[in-house]
Amino acid sequence: MRIAQLLDETLLSQAPTRFWLALALFGLAVVLGWVVTKINAHLLQRARLPEAIEGTAFERTARSVGTSTVAILAQLSGWFIVLLGAIIALSVAKPSYARQFWSQATGFLPALFVAILILIVGVVVGDKLELLLSERMRSVKLPQVGVVPTIAKYSVFYVALILALEQLGIATFPLVVLLALYALALVIFGVVAGKELLTSAAAGIYLFLNEPYGIGDTVKIGDQRGVVQEIDTFVTHIESAGEEYIVPNNRVFTSGVVILHDEES
Repeated sequence: MRIAQLLDETLLSQAPTRFWLALALFGLAVVLGWVVTKINAHLLQRARLPEAIEGTAFERTARSVGTSTVAILAQLSGWFIVLLGAIIALSVAKPSYARQFWSQATGFLPALFVAILILIVGVVVGDKLELLLSERMRSVKLPQVGVVPTIAKYSVFYVALILALEQLGIATFPLVVLLALYALALVIFGVVAGKELLTSAAAGIYLFLNEPYGIGDTVKIGDQRGVVQEIDTFVTHIESAGEEYIVPNNRVFTSGVVILHDEES
């Protein structure tokens, strides 16, 4: 009984010292978090990340609330350091209260930090992939192509979500099964809905290899007649009377192509 009383008196006498030490540790964590945030922001700027993610939905949303993707990614590590410093300061100031919380937080907080980082990166990558695919497929005037960028975007989102939940120790097996079914559905959709796209691509390869007509030739493909302006993998651009027509390459085989001479055109 006497020993316990002496321990309590010792802890009480050391309380002011522990309080100032805890305050100093928390202040150090705030300064360190600020420094790390600045360093990370500089490194992300040097890596030209702002140019890479320009125009993504996540960047536009961040801009609308007065921040940016670079700032969020840089501040994430700073927030983590400040939160860690607060827990350490609490454990110093009140060791009896913080011991159990500290034992749980040391495993959970790093996982939470990584999970949030994965989600942010997944959203940014998904947005950027959608922009790139939309830009690449802009010249392909087939209705099936319009959904490809959106499918790619949300596929990246879904995978990022699974990885983030894995970091938090949440069972993701049902989500993985759904992902497998989703991938199978995409394959079926690609075969069925993308049949015209695949045939146009095959026809485009044939046109590149055999060159039955070229740029500047006057042709008639189905009901469309005009001068060939451009030929790519999927479509042929022809111009007639100041109007441009975009004809899928598979129509060359289904409707036939007639190469017109000057007197015929």
